[in-house]
Amino acid sequence: MPPAAIEIEDLHVARGGRPVLHGLSLRVATGSVTGLLGPSGCGKSTLMRAIVGVQVVQAGRVSVLGQRAGTPKLRRRVGYLTQAPSVYTDLSIGENLRYFAAILGVGGRRITEVVETVGLAGRERQVVSSLSGGELSRVSLATALLGEPELLVLDEPTVGLDPVLRAELWGTFRELAEAGNTLLISSHVMDEASECDELLLMREGALLEQITPEQLRGRTGEQDLGRAFLAIIGQGNR
Repeated sequence: MPPAAIEIEDLHVARGGRPVLHGLSLRVATGSVTGLLGPSGCGKSTLMRAIVGVQVVQAGRVSVLGQRAGTPKLRRRVGYLTQAPSVYTDLSIGENLRYFAAILGVGGRRITEVVETVGLAGRERQVVSSLSGGELSRVSLATALLGEPELLVLDEPTVGLDPVLRAELWGTFRELAEAGNTLLISSHVMDEASECDELLLMREGALLEQITPEQLRGRTGEQDLGRAFLAIIGQGNR
């Protein structure tokens, strides 16, 4: 079995006095693309916040790259992309990257590398406010890549994008995984599940299944992953 990039045991989280996550346990293999899927409000973002160490937990264990989640030693090893754009829209692409590179203590060579990785080479002088939604997502991804993280935690990075832009970003994610990165990517769009090596299916703060797309199809008899997810929910309600 490949080593785990993320290991969680019996995780409980409450926000505003309301239980949000109910005893989750899971394991994410190193070098994989794992999809975290489920309807809006099911707890995906809260789980991701716990993994990157910015969420207070009630109980349970969250281990990331062999360390307790949130440990200072993980800051350069984990890249986190939130749903909201994480860059300054009044600055250019290059200005944003130089700013975040200075915070991380990385040089110009790394900026050049991440701009090429996200497909924006030659556009460093363009002001971020003039970019399309897909381009804005790419700039945010570039900032997350600056520290050469081993684990990328991406919270709905394709939300609001058209199918062509979504496909381009997923191509980038696959290239990153092939280079040795581990990616945990949340989505509420089930057709993106086929892009993943493994799926974490969530509903109402609980983990319904940890399963591959092929296993999900085989278990439910549904080739469409959206219908397969609904079938899993139906099995759980019996």
